[in-house]
Amino acid sequence: MIQNHTFKAKVNWTINEGGSTRNPRNFSRNHSVTIANKAALLQMSAAKPFRGDDTLYNPEDLLLSALASCHMMSYLYVCAQNNIEVLSYTDTAEGDLEVKTTGSGSFKRVRLKPIVTIKDTTQKTLALSLHEKANSLCFIANSCNFPISHEALVFVG
Repeated sequence: MIQNHTFKAKVNWTINEGGSTRNPRNFSRNHSVTIANKAALLQMSAAKPFRGDDTLYNPEDLLLSALASCHMMSYLYVCAQNNIEVLSYTDTAEGDLEVKTTGSGSFKRVRLKPIVTIKDTTQKTLALSLHEKANSLCFIANSCNFPISHEALVFVG
């Protein structure tokens, strides 16, 4: 049975006093995102190369974060299915964005670099192999049209 779920986010942007969108080089990209029933709003902007505020989140940050977070949750799920006790999980994900001369662009690849610590040394090989299964379950990864690689390490703690 197929289940459908709808997610909603509210984006709010207002021109700064005295500002104008007539020149794409001169207006602020800063905006807020709120999600119903969530604690706080995200203050966002464009990425610095696109005239944004580098101290604020940008859509590219959030795409990469969503992918890394979804993979982690899928990985913990498949570890639980295989009775692997995970003690810690860290990922320093990287994504490569290609921008064309037309101004359009897309992510060309993402590298997830999870470092996982498990309890049982006999499960190390299985724990490493489960990243592939986790990727196949990850909703965000299944929605992407670029390659996602996993440079995973597993340690025993």
